Amino acid sequence: MTDAQRPIGIFDSGIGGLTVAYAVNQLLPNESIIYFGDTAHFPYGDKSTAAIQSYAVKITDMLLQQHCKVILIACNSASSAAYQLVKEYAGSRAKVINVIDPIVRYVGAKYPKGKVGLIGTKKTVSSNVYQRKIDKLNKEITLKALATPLLAPMIEEGYFNNAISESIILNYLQDKSLDGIESLILGCTHYPLIKEQINNLYKGSVDVIDSSDIVAAAVKDYLADTNLLNTDADVQHKFYVSDYTQSFAESTRLFFRQEVHLERYPLWE
Repeated sequence: MTDAQRPIGIFDSGIGGLTVAYAVNQLLPNESIIYFGDTAHFPYGDKSTAAIQSYAVKITDMLLQQHCKVILIACNSASSAAYQLVKEYAGSRAKVINVIDPIVRYVGAKYPKGKVGLIGTKKTVSSNVYQRKIDKLNKEITLKALATPLLAPMIEEGYFNNAISESIILNYLQDKSLDGIESLILGCTHYPLIKEQINNLYKGSVDVIDSSDIVAAAVKDYLADTNLLNTDADVQHKFYVSDYTQSFAESTRLFFRQEVHLERYPLWE
């Protein structure tokens, strides 16, 4: 196996990161993907930093054993809590990419001096990671962040595009902390599945930023810059979860938009 033929490893706290895996697969159809969803510990948004770091390093070790050339942290909570640690652990064995930095670069380029909203888990919002990174750009961007802890579990259970989800989403979007924003960062990889509902509620007045396509483009740029794009048509995807339930199996089709075979990979037994 050449370096270019090595797979891309993607992990998330559950199966929401499959929205990023789908975007990567669409943009890079010749790349094999190894996905790991830590469904045994979902959601990460209410876990301690130490716990998330412990999970992330163990998952990274498993992906390194699978010879991944890139490890994509498809989870905002893990990106904010464990990116530096995972990067150090992987060292020169694999490039580590998080879902936050590509979004910050995008916002900096498109909304200098703008008012930008952010919705995400409690962990993502309380970490202030977006605020710190946006401040470093020196673009005079005002960030208005709101924790929306009900959204990821709601989506993971298949509750979206219906009256129940619309009511919950509307309740969050009407929070005064989001008043006056011109764009909204969907700071959780589950949220692309409710992007259409959010767009409908804003009626085009706010640019809703979906991280999955932007992050997939960042992966492609890295592979192109380092001559690691795979030209071999022999693509083999593998999808692992730390805890298997029929609910997870049924929901994978919603996130990856095609049938996938989930394998249970019990890292914590």
